[in-house]
Amino acid sequence: MPQQRSTNGIAEASAGPPLLATRLAPPAPPEPLLLRPRLTARLDAGAAGPVTLVRAPAGWGKTTLLASWARGTSEPGPAWVQVEEGDSGERLWAYLAAALHGVAGHEPGPPLPATTPRPDQLELLAAALAAREQPVVLVLDDLHRVVDPAALTGLEFLLRHTDGRLRLVVGARGELPLPLHRLRLAGELTEIGPDELAFTVDEVADLLVAHGTPLPAAAVTRLRERTGGWPAGLRFAALAVRERPDPERWAERFGGDQPEVAAYLRTEVLGGLPPQTRELLRRTAVSPAVRADLADVLTGRDDGGQVLAGLARDGGFLHADDSDPPWYRAHPLLADLLRDEFGGLDEADRRELHLRAAGWYAGHDRPAEALRHALAAREWDRASELLLTGWPELVPYDRRAPAVAAPPPPPPEAVHRDPELALACAAERAYAGDAEAAEARLRDAVAAAQSLPAPRRDRFRRLATAVELSLARLAGDHREVRAAATRLLGTRAPAGSTVDADPRSGAGEDADVRAVAGAALGLVDLAVGDLRAAAARLAGGYDAAREAGRARTALVCAARLALLHALAGELRAAERTARAALEMPPCQGWSSRAECAHAHLALALVALHRDQPEEATAQLALTGAAGAEGTGAAAAALCRATLLRDAGEAAAAARLVAAARIEGRPDGELADRLLALEADLRGEQGDVDTARRLIADRAREPDPAPALAVALARVELRAGDVRAAGYALPEWDGAVAEGWPLPVRLAAGVLDAVLARRGGDDRRAGRLLERVLDLAAPEGYRRVFTRAEPAVRDLLAAHLDSGTAHWPTVSDLVRGAEAPAVRGPVGADRALDEPLTERELTILRYLQSILSNVEIASELSLSVNTVKTHVRNIYRKLDATRRREAVRRARELRLL
Repeated sequence: MPQQRSTNGIAEASAGPPLLATRLAPPAPPEPLLLRPRLTARLDAGAAGPVTLVRAPAGWGKTTLLASWARGTSEPGPAWVQVEEGDSGERLWAYLAAALHGVAGHEPGPPLPATTPRPDQLELLAAALAAREQPVVLVLDDLHRVVDPAALTGLEFLLRHTDGRLRLVVGARGELPLPLHRLRLAGELTEIGPDELAFTVDEVADLLVAHGTPLPAAAVTRLRERTGGWPAGLRFAALAVRERPDPERWAERFGGDQPEVAAYLRTEVLGGLPPQTRELLRRTAVSPAVRADLADVLTGRDDGGQVLAGLARDGGFLHADDSDPPWYRAHPLLADLLRDEFGGLDEADRRELHLRAAGWYAGHDRPAEALRHALAAREWDRASELLLTGWPELVPYDRRAPAVAAPPPPPPEAVHRDPELALACAAERAYAGDAEAAEARLRDAVAAAQSLPAPRRDRFRRLATAVELSLARLAGDHREVRAAATRLLGTRAPAGSTVDADPRSGAGEDADVRAVAGAALGLVDLAVGDLRAAAARLAGGYDAAREAGRARTALVCAARLALLHALAGELRAAERTARAALEMPPCQGWSSRAECAHAHLALALVALHRDQPEEATAQLALTGAAGAEGTGAAAAALCRATLLRDAGEAAAAARLVAAARIEGRPDGELADRLLALEADLRGEQGDVDTARRLIADRAREPDPAPALAVALARVELRAGDVRAAGYALPEWDGAVAEGWPLPVRLAAGVLDAVLARRGGDDRRAGRLLERVLDLAAPEGYRRVFTRAEPAVRDLLAAHLDSGTAHWPTVSDLVRGAEAPAVRGPVGADRALDEPLTERELTILRYLQSILSNVEIASELSLSVNTVKTHVRNIYRKLDATRRREAVRRARELRLL
């Protein structure tokens, strides 16, 4: 290839038309440039293989990342070609030849072809590249612009026949017609998509600092949520926030309605879509999330699933969850824009779409969404009917910020004619988290209900009380929740009564009342730390909800009941109840993540006690909302701190527990268990004095909390005072101890056996250990033995020699192997031709969630390619072709 000369930015080759030098060099990144080492490290690793694909829609920072990486590499840097619209195969190859010569032409060896290669010259170019000593890295930015199949076929040919000397790094907006599937299967493709290109919270903070507009941590987090980490959106925000008098407040409200953001999204994202696809997005914006069959109902088409799946496959601006069938949700900023475009439809069209959505949601047992759309469609009779038939599922069980705008209020004459319509409006606003609007609608309803006849007045009182209960829950007013629940129970009709004979009312009103009141009272008991009372209330609410056929209320009760079973140490009941909760229809899609999270937390605790740290970690990753506040936060802190301790990070575990105690301020039994764990961790680090000070006063009370008494005994033993340890240890095998949490009781028993052996009474130590095994074996406990004091292993070995009714278990514990019973029911793997490995079992548990492969890789500190390889193996072994099918098959085999 002849030497090129550059004149006024134009690179010329003797064998072809002039080439632009600006297309043969990486562009200057925007200033200020934020370096992102985690991504440049991925590019470094990817460039060691055949192909690296950076794939994302517009504005995700593909070119910025590639250019900053290429400019930062040592000389000679990678070859660079900026692909433009209209590049024919010949034109593209002219730039490829010039770029390759620029980085490889000076190296000793066979020269590259002197002219732009024709198809019959590809072999010559491949041979020249294959003969080189060092690989050539070629960056092709915006390769999606190439529409000539022959050009891409030529690239594929070079990849296959250059003996690994050609490394492609590609930037594109979508999938490419290259043989990527073969590269994926061979583990030779590195992919960086929108999930990885998205800015983390820390990177958002760094970007704002670089622009001279630092914000408080809460505002940074909110900005990251609003933008989804979209780089272009964040740069718009960083540039605009400097001009605002109240930057923090402005950043919190930043959205897709900002003129610059809206213009960019319209031009770069929506502008490139076919008109029919854009219209589908516009019409489905009537709902925050949409499913394929709902999209077909809204649009009158039958290809909604294909269109949505294609948009989600490109990633970045439309996301699918892992339910079956999947739900699709637009990126927050794009959702703002689509809602604005939806608002541009004619009023009649908007009402018709709301009406269709109301019918679909009502037919799929989702009364809250159906009610909102019925009100927006001004279908007043239908809204009242939805309240009457679905009111138990309209009670909010978590405190939330308003998520959707309020539908327009009904006219006064409609409320006067049907006061329950105003109640429907109040229930909808309470469910959405808008307490102020709900209270106003409730007042309107009460004022209009004065003239109702007696039978309807009784029904109205029940519905109004349910709304009052909702408002008390939103306010976090435990006393008022109890009062409202008691009033609700008082509205139950006498046995055999037929006063409430309205055919629109539910058939199981008595069970409905018991379900709602039981769930509400159980949640209050849970919030104040009365775990036993909470378990009783939630069990009653669960039974009543199942009797009434109220799936969401049953899920709320079951998930938290599973957590309470786990905290009490009833591992089998916890596992059974958690699995039942996760299999309930409402536990699908984004809207149910908070309600299912407690079930995952229960499974994490079960795995912890069975000494399965990887599974416990996997389940913890799915608990997000459960670990945010209250009992869930305390239980998650117990689990996480224990895992840290087992990993040798006792100091970090102690800090985590201290923060959970101070910030969360848990009440009751969980507060005692957190304090006991912190003292134990301090003692383990050798700070016995601090450990003793933390718990001594309360542990030496006449009737101390069992967890604190056991912790004090352990601290005294670590201090070398066996007698003081024995004195502090409470009686753990009497009638009183039967009400203790089983993990506390087992820990006390093991410690008692250790103290007996320390005192020379081996026979008593053996009897005590056998009693502990009697209690532990039915539930599958292992950690209490495997992670206990070093003396416990010797104690187990001696007990094995002296004879035990639990010989297989003790033998297995002594060997340090994991008992087969812990993995699942015996024989579960036998249905598979090839059993799953431990790592595959761990990843299989993550597949139950909506986490992407990238997020799973981050949780397990693995590469994305490694996770994808494991997922492929899981599919193959389970004879599945998709994630949901693999999970279903695994559950049938009782692997989950």
